[in-house]
Amino acid sequence: MPNTRKEKLRLIFDRLLPMQRFSRSEAKYSCHPLTAQFVTATLNDLVREGILTSYISGDVETLAWKTNRQEFDPNHWIQRVVHGDQVTEQPEQERPRERLLSSGAESLSDADLMAILIRVGVKGESAIAAGKRLARRFQNNLCDLRRCSKDELRAISPAITVVSYAGLLAGIELGRRVAASEQRKRDQFHTITSTTEAIAFCEQEFHSLAVNSMQEEFHIVTLSTKHAPINTHLITRGTLDASLVHPREVFRPAIRDMAAAVILVHNHPSGDPTPSREDHQVTQRLTEAGKLLGITVLDHIVVASRACVSIREH
Repeated sequence: MPNTRKEKLRLIFDRLLPMQRFSRSEAKYSCHPLTAQFVTATLNDLVREGILTSYISGDVETLAWKTNRQEFDPNHWIQRVVHGDQVTEQPEQERPRERLLSSGAESLSDADLMAILIRVGVKGESAIAAGKRLARRFQNNLCDLRRCSKDELRAISPAITVVSYAGLLAGIELGRRVAASEQRKRDQFHTITSTTEAIAFCEQEFHSLAVNSMQEEFHIVTLSTKHAPINTHLITRGTLDASLVHPREVFRPAIRDMAAAVILVHNHPSGDPTPSREDHQVTQRLTEAGKLLGITVLDHIVVASRACVSIREH
């Protein structure tokens, strides 16, 4: 007699996959010694997911494999059913928290960020599954999330406990305060129309990057038609290379912000802000790409612990 759920499910597939079609009573008989309730529940799951199709032949319900049996991977299905989206069952490098630490919070989806705030799941619902549910529910109105009560969110996912609800609200409020603080700083720069103003803005906005970062990062500042700052975006981490800083990745957030212009920004961890030949190549390539899109590359600022330098001026 199989002991674990995984073993029981494997027995069902071993017995039923060779059969083209069968009735429920035949399935229960073929899967002995499993209980009728377990076999019935599994068949219902397979029908609900469209793997089995159900039709009436005479007075008997007949089940048939809807998916090509040669293409269907029962082991993959069993793994998903048994373990679901449990964090501990995922490769470490694919877990939201580990990806945040390795690639930055900007690389995570809304569902991933919510899963981190939820922290732990409950029986039958992991934090990852809960994050996906919330992300789907608030896909087009994320701002409404903070207005929901614990009971309203718990109706969406049972993983929303008092602790996870408090974590979500704290994360949302902290994000709101950070955004407000950033906006107040940007309000000091009504417009950026000169190299001096671009350097002054980047010295303040990217001070931590210039002083503390141990690796190169490439950012952009998006600007309105009046050259007022809209937002900043991290594009890539690592050694600056024209082949890595692709125009598609650079201008995607600018298009999303409906920006008229951008300032390119990257740091020199060495502390020496002198632009390299590669820096000039990246600037030229992105300037030409911006012209095709109607987005002006206003400047490219190198930030470093010693000073900030404009590549345009240099």
